[in-house]
Amino acid sequence: MSGVESAMLKGAPMDTPTSPARLRIERVRDVLRARAIDALLVPSSDPHLSEYLPARWQGRQWLSGFTGSMGTLAVTLEHAALFADSRYWVQAEAELAGSGIDLVKIPAGNPNIHLDWLAAEVREEGSVAVDGDVLGLASARALTAALAAKQIRLETGADVLAEAWPDRPALPTAPVYAHLPPHAAVSRVAKFAQLREEMARTGASHHFVSTVDDIAWLTNLRGADVTYNPVFLAHLMLDADTATLFVGAGKVDDTLAATLAADGITLAPYAAAGDALAALPADAVLLIDPRRVTHGLLARVPSSVKVVEALNPSTRAKSRKTAEEAAHVREAMIEDGIAMCEFYAWFEQALGRERITELTIDERLSAARARRPNFVGLSFPVIAGFNANGAMPHYRATEASHAVIAGDGLLLIDSGGQYLGGTTDITRVWPIGTPSAAMKRDYTLVLKGTMALSRARFPRGTLSPMLDALARAPLWAEGIDFGHGTGHGVGYFLNVHEGPQSISKAIPEASMAMEPGMITSIEPGVYRAGQWGVRIENLVLNVPAATPEGNAFAEMLEFETLTLCPIDTRCLDFNLLREDERAWLNAYHAMVRERLAPRLAGDARAWLEARTGAV
Repeated sequence: MSGVESAMLKGAPMDTPTSPARLRIERVRDVLRARAIDALLVPSSDPHLSEYLPARWQGRQWLSGFTGSMGTLAVTLEHAALFADSRYWVQAEAELAGSGIDLVKIPAGNPNIHLDWLAAEVREEGSVAVDGDVLGLASARALTAALAAKQIRLETGADVLAEAWPDRPALPTAPVYAHLPPHAAVSRVAKFAQLREEMARTGASHHFVSTVDDIAWLTNLRGADVTYNPVFLAHLMLDADTATLFVGAGKVDDTLAATLAADGITLAPYAAAGDALAALPADAVLLIDPRRVTHGLLARVPSSVKVVEALNPSTRAKSRKTAEEAAHVREAMIEDGIAMCEFYAWFEQALGRERITELTIDERLSAARARRPNFVGLSFPVIAGFNANGAMPHYRATEASHAVIAGDGLLLIDSGGQYLGGTTDITRVWPIGTPSAAMKRDYTLVLKGTMALSRARFPRGTLSPMLDALARAPLWAEGIDFGHGTGHGVGYFLNVHEGPQSISKAIPEASMAMEPGMITSIEPGVYRAGQWGVRIENLVLNVPAATPEGNAFAEMLEFETLTLCPIDTRCLDFNLLREDERAWLNAYHAMVRERLAPRLAGDARAWLEARTGAV
């Protein structure tokens, strides 16, 4: 038995009727019976519809034991099911073992399969409960429509989890702080002025914002209420002249409160946001984003108020980094690259001499980043997966289940940092011992996909999902595909996952138009369950592309690669690379060496020189 297999078995949950998940599910069913409700739906969501949740709203994880960042749980009086996409199937099967909860694998193209499951499981004229305060407006509409055929009622006023979860965590209390110049390159006053111009274009007298990254960006404030994301829990209401920030008591100190007041922002209790919506004047015109506000909050709006539904203007604005912000991001990438060179220089020297596990990698790489100037924290948990563990895109090593780095294979490391001047996210794969020919083939095909998209030119305004096939084509040609998106937007010292752009198989929408200044990941992959995984990820910036003189067909964009870290050439099957692909790789490595070498010395510089040689 390999080190990976033994570690995974040691951490596997036992199939026992007294597992915590079983007991908690029964507690929920007791509440459902007492309330005469047939089913409970628990989305991975909070009142701000965030991707990453404070502990108070980790109800799906608490109830099921599944720790993936995305997934939906449904519980009836007889059955329970967890709905997850392909990124989490292996992880979910392991974590749900013994819970009595079925894993329902979400097929590509049907993200709402849980709606069909509920409609089938719940009796005619029955009822489904879901906390309206964490249910997105768009989701509520889809759920209502799916249940209508059987006249199933949707109960959104009761929080069943509140009764079943006696030790539920309280609201986070971390302080809010200012994101200051020079890294905060645009003042909050200027951002609010731009936002009000957008409100005027839609005819809105008021605008309500719940998404925490939008609020942090607009106000030039940051916090620590959500692990790995420098945001804080708040709602924001604007009219033509005033702005009210609904935030927890004591989170903003008096000095900062005075600064905000001088900039036209008044503080109010976090819980008062719903009351403010209910108090809107009858002739108000309210701008909201239906995908970024909850059903429960919008239900407070008086029926006389006209509601305008559109993408939050701040979502589009914050995705377009200014020239000053882009400059700070480039500096953050240099600091991140230095940290990785120092770590990988140590790693290659220690490999085979010291006992190194996936947990060791997390500890040492995180410590290397923490030594860099302007570092604030990690942008997500380090994913270090050796061989079979690397085949799980969102794998996380734990004390109970992790691999020792020894023998032959591939080590996948996905990591990133939050710096005052930017957010980083990078994935690299490294050979351990002697990788097989099949491993090298997968690695090379993935790199060909990364390069194909990185080299693309496209008209400004191209809908981002239209670019997805460029990265997949080298893999598709060999009958291979991957289940996650090719690229996500990245915030500016904000969330590592940011919209509105998404390079994926998503149905294109007008809001996904590619514009100058957007930062996006490029990260195709191959995942062979139980064997190995490959993903090669860089962050890129949309920049204007030079066009031949006299060409007036379109304003073109291209990608500037921002990430600075060698791509290991020892894993390549050079027979699969064209000369132009070799040239791109050599040019990339020359750029990495040029930007990092002057800031490095000793072993780290020697490692960089060795790993950026021409091929």
